[in-house]
Amino acid sequence: MAKKEELTFEKISETIKAKKFVPVYILMGEEPFFIDKITDLLIENVLDDSDRDFNQTIFYGADTDVAAIFNAARRFPMMAERQLVVVREAQLIRDIEMLANYVKNPLHSTVLVINYKYKTLDRRKALAIASDKIGILFESIKIPDYKIPAFITSFLQSRATGIDSKGAQMLADFLGNDLGRLCKELDKLAILLPETGPKRITPGLIEQNVGISKEYNNFELLKAIAVKDVLKSNRIIQYFEKNPNNNPIQRTLPLLFNYFANLLICHYSADHSDNGLMNTLGFSSVRDYSIGMRNYSPLKVFYLIRDIRTAEACSKGVENVSLTDADIMKELLYKILH
Repeated sequence: MAKKEELTFEKISETIKAKKFVPVYILMGEEPFFIDKITDLLIENVLDDSDRDFNQTIFYGADTDVAAIFNAARRFPMMAERQLVVVREAQLIRDIEMLANYVKNPLHSTVLVINYKYKTLDRRKALAIASDKIGILFESIKIPDYKIPAFITSFLQSRATGIDSKGAQMLADFLGNDLGRLCKELDKLAILLPETGPKRITPGLIEQNVGISKEYNNFELLKAIAVKDVLKSNRIIQYFEKNPNNNPIQRTLPLLFNYFANLLICHYSADHSDNGLMNTLGFSSVRDYSIGMRNYSPLKVFYLIRDIRTAEACSKGVENVSLTDADIMKELLYKILH
């Protein structure tokens, strides 16, 4: 039997907008952003405004139980094609597995939506198996930090708005992978753009309205390191030390690791031209890598990758009793630049 295609957030959203509903949606996982977005789309699309008073029921896990949800889902809609039953914070419900008895034989005039945030159901048990067979079982996974700039670019493209790689990286460094907060900031920036003409979010706009320095951020640190600009690199690290909440070492070290890991790939690639490096890395801009290859030998890069891993372990307290995050970064920067 062919494996069922795993539905993405985008595909699920498309089917909801097209009014193609299934009887059961179980939305689970660590990333609440996609769970909330899908739920909001269902609330907007399953019922007309005139049908909501009698055909929409919203439960909260702390205040309900399986029997109440079962009974609500088994009701027939009143003067409408379907009804909507949403269960928020379902991870707080005891014996939620008992809902499998309903999901195995659901009422097709009911759209049942289960929000199971920050946890996942056991896929080996009846509720997950039945949901995957009858409806949609969607796991919302956290986007890793290194993919956040691409998410920002894609999010804005869907709204006919552009952003360059520097701006995307600035936002990613400052806001991390909290997608809810990130999208709120992007919406605020979009409002500031002119109503006519091309829409583009620039580093200057970000600096003025989000409170990020366009001169002192991880994007500029990588550029300074690539060209071995000792003075600028140290100025940025000193700025990070004075603003630790906005520039934690836990964001800087993964970016440094990714840069030097990619740089090692570049050194051993067959084609060192810009086009060759673009094809190897899958990036549209490789200037920092072309410059980095001239300033850092393959052996140096190999040792720096080891040093970055050591610094990360040290920042987590491994064999470290006295060094602060700022001390660790200063020591690592010295090893990189000398």
